[in-house]
Amino acid sequence: MALDQSFVGRSYPPTRPYEVGREKIREFAEAVGDTNPAYTDPEAAAALGHPDVIAPPTFVFAITFKAARQVTEDPQLGLDYDRVVHGDQKFVHVRPVRPGDRLTVSTTIQAIKSMAGNDILDVRGDVHDDAGELVVTAYTKLVARGPEAEEPATETKGA
Repeated sequence: MALDQSFVGRSYPPTRPYEVGREKIREFAEAVGDTNPAYTDPEAAAALGHPDVIAPPTFVFAITFKAARQVTEDPQLGLDYDRVVHGDQKFVHVRPVRPGDRLTVSTTIQAIKSMAGNDILDVRGDVHDDAGELVVTAYTKLVARGPEAEEPATETKGA
């Protein structure tokens, strides 16, 4: 069943603050195999004009995807999360994420489309710091696969 178009534009409350730590940044950079020294070495980051290490561009995925659960778990939306796959992701940065940032995410449904029996849900997550300044916006595309067509029963005959 197609998702209700009236949900387009619906916003959800901001998440609780997530405090970014230098060690979490290092662990994330190692996990994704990014050896850029600006993620682990304060001197290397300073040489690039940053006050401290910075997080890799996709670091906020964990907090924005978690915030998107407000959408996927909204019983009124009626999304069958068992049928959802992650379709696309992009980030638009205003500034790098740094240790000490306390980030909240406000989530909004930007679009709902039905295509080839699937529902496509576009979710925007605006990430703000404690001062209320926008740090990054995450755009997440979720695809809820439609029910697969019933296979016709085939008759087999023994020899």
